[in-house]
Amino acid sequence: MNDRQKRMCEMEMGPEQPDRRRFLRGSLALGALPLLGGCSVSDEPIVEKALLQVSRFNDRVQAWLFDPEQLAPTYPESMITRPFPFNAYYSLDKVPQIDGERFRLQVGGRVADQRPWSLAELRTLPQADQVTRLICVEGWSAIGKWGGVRFSDFLERIGADLEAQYVGFRCADGYYTSIDMPTALHPQTLLTLTFDGQVLPARYGFPLKLRMPTKLGYKNPKHVEALFVTNRYPGGYWEDRGYNWFGGS
Repeated sequence: MNDRQKRMCEMEMGPEQPDRRRFLRGSLALGALPLLGGCSVSDEPIVEKALLQVSRFNDRVQAWLFDPEQLAPTYPESMITRPFPFNAYYSLDKVPQIDGERFRLQVGGRVADQRPWSLAELRTLPQADQVTRLICVEGWSAIGKWGGVRFSDFLERIGADLEAQYVGFRCADGYYTSIDMPTALHPQTLLTLTFDGQVLPARYGFPLKLRMPTKLGYKNPKHVEALFVTNRYPGGYWEDRGYNWFGGS
């Protein structure tokens, strides 16, 4: 992997801690200044606490502005980015290799039917395709074609509490994240099984990737092996380290 790809990977999943601190100090907006109460911006714990409060406020504003009926743009297949970039916080040779025949998606939390799902069973459900743009937190983007089960259909199928606040995800590569229920029910949120008309490649998240064109890249988990519905805030790998939780694109 070349230097640019490494930088893309790091920015997609989040910068190293020193870079994040520099980002937090440099991002100090006027809205955060009153929270500091005259303290020096060199006092990292106070600055980070203030900016975390601003970040959480931004999350609430984004959630309030989010329109669950508004669709993200779609594109013709002629505009698909080929090759589609690989992005992760690890190199390509570290991508999890998962046995699809033995894989079972674990389901938990506020869900009536908590039995695990095989890939074969997921493929029997109605499928949908979309050609949408993935937007990285760094600023680059790429257009891809994803196919799979509308997540709203799956949640209804398993008897999920659709009035719950959150859906959390655990992944085979150690990643974890969570989303709000309105985003989970958005018609373009897919539990993807394919990419560009083929079985989802390992580098793009096999066996399952949650694809949301309304969210930034770090909110689209790959290698999903478990999900749960909850009213308790689940956080996320990078969100717990200071990134915006809502992460709308």
